[in-house]
Amino acid sequence: MTNGLRNREVIVEFTPVGNIVRVTAMDTSSLTEIVISGPKTTPQATLKRNAVKRLEYVLRKKGLIS
Repeated sequence: MTNGLRNREVIVEFTPVGNIVRVTAMDTSSLTEIVISGPKTTPQATLKRNAVKRLEYVLRKKGLIS
């Protein structure tokens, strides 16, 4: 977990759709949700890291984390 999301609960879900994987990450405190997608061959850890980084970016932009 990145520094901005430490002490926050984040739910990450992977959904295969054809040749891609749709990754949803949600911050349970603010109910903010983001969705990214990537090739099915991408390691799950990489997809998760990218989704969490995107979620952190969105939360910072909204001013919900510092």
